[in-house]
Amino acid sequence: MSSTSPTKSAGAATVAAKPQGVPLLDLKRQYVTIKDEMDKAVLNVLDHGKFILGPEVKELEAKVAEYSGVGYGIGVNSGTDALLLALRAVGVGPGDEVITTDFSFFATAGVIARLGAKPVFVDIEEDSYNIDPTLIEAAITDKTKAIVPVHLFGQMADMDPIMEIAKKHKLSVIEDGAQSIGSSYKGKLCGSMGTLGCFSFFPSKNLGGVGDGGMIVIDDQETGDFCRILRVHGSKPKYYHKIVGYNSRLATIQAAAILVKLPHLKGWSEVRQANAAYYDKRFAGSKVKTPVVKDYTTFHIYNQYTVAVENRDEALKVLRERGIGCEVYYPLTFHQQECFTDLGYQKDDFPVSVKAAKSVLSIPIFPELTEAERELVADSVLEISG
Repeated sequence: MSSTSPTKSAGAATVAAKPQGVPLLDLKRQYVTIKDEMDKAVLNVLDHGKFILGPEVKELEAKVAEYSGVGYGIGVNSGTDALLLALRAVGVGPGDEVITTDFSFFATAGVIARLGAKPVFVDIEEDSYNIDPTLIEAAITDKTKAIVPVHLFGQMADMDPIMEIAKKHKLSVIEDGAQSIGSSYKGKLCGSMGTLGCFSFFPSKNLGGVGDGGMIVIDDQETGDFCRILRVHGSKPKYYHKIVGYNSRLATIQAAAILVKLPHLKGWSEVRQANAAYYDKRFAGSKVKTPVVKDYTTFHIYNQYTVAVENRDEALKVLRERGIGCEVYYPLTFHQQECFTDLGYQKDDFPVSVKAAKSVLSIPIFPELTEAERELVADSVLEISG
């Protein structure tokens, strides 16, 4: 099956009877389109029995590195571990500070705290929901070690000014590309611009496995080798430990599943783009704020299609009552989380992030949506919030 074949079977080209509900995501529909390939790949792993860091892991590392335009890939246990090991690899530890967005999945900030460092939050751009580069430099202190921009919802952050700031202050940049593998910025691929790039293969991602999984991508071989040592408890050779590492090995069965999906990723992303264009058109002129594609974005993969509505909580309730899948990514900013109260931020700090947390709502955009499902989702959102 070619990378563009999903467009033939995707629901956007299929007219069906009016659905009674619409899932936010239906992984079984995707599986059906690649069932023979997937079954063969998984059964092959069961047959050869090399379940941890087997040959498929090495193959996936090479192919994801090539796909992302970098030299090396290091398969790890999760996207969270990818961030953790990447930060550790650039020397982040107790007493350091790491600047990141105030609006993302918890892992982005959690890994900083787990290393004994202090997460320093910066507000976001109102249109992209990504970190606002104009606010980063003011947050830098003599303790700052790294910057972690998050490429949220499938669109890369504005990387040129971020990289300029990092170069000026001699800081590492860890790209959190958990939601954005395959996206690009001015022609440069996600994961290829920072010191290291990090991906997640959680099943709900555009490129998801059949369980947890993640990958670090990097051009520097020495740092990449250090990450490989970290993922096996810090041992090299086996049972000999100069450092304390982690148990963060990628399961071979995950790599096998992702290898099947990787050639389809671009085609699936293009169908997501078509679904996004449909929603954009339907919501034009309404009160529904649609995602903004920035001028520097070469390719947006729409891991989520996130709108903003004034009556978000009411809309969420009504949509769910109607059986229409929807989710809030994310209802509480980092600086408002109870576990970060000791950082000293005030509740209404970072007003753009706070506003986003109160208004964002993500609706179904997965490639296998039918025309009828898209129509029902759009009609419902407009009826409730338009």
